[in-house]
Amino acid sequence: MKKLSLLVVTATLASSLWMGSAHAQFAKPEDAVKYRQSALQLIASHFGRMQPVMKGQVPYDAAAIKANVELLKTLSTLPWAGFVEGSQAGTSAKPEIWTDAAGFKAAQAKFEGAVDKLSVAANAGDLDRVRAAFGDVGASCKACHDSYRVKK
Repeated sequence: MKKLSLLVVTATLASSLWMGSAHAQFAKPEDAVKYRQSALQLIASHFGRMQPVMKGQVPYDAAAIKANVELLKTLSTLPWAGFVEGSQAGTSAKPEIWTDAAGFKAAQAKFEGAVDKLSVAANAGDLDRVRAAFGDVGASCKACHDSYRVKK
């Protein structure tokens, strides 16, 4: 578990340093789209891995939940760098991401804050707290998608 924690801390530090220059990292708008979609897919994967526990379909494994939440915490900071001007064509991203940048930034902050609260709950090992915080993360995802993603 110490190795995983060290890996997460290292990835978090590296991603925060890299994020500052991420916009310059994309040679083409398609690269930004692939980047953000990949990050969001990983978020969905790690969030989804916890869902059977939250629904009571599988036993609660505090260590497994904590490991997924640690990864989710790092991943939750990544996709935003891929929302660069010019990368909206042909995607599910609504124009409001760019025309309501403050609102989109607030939605990001709400999501990251909800993930932080999930992390605190996972570290406490209290399944009821984890379930409540998990629901808040899901609600923040839905709110952002409702406002900033084209419904399919």
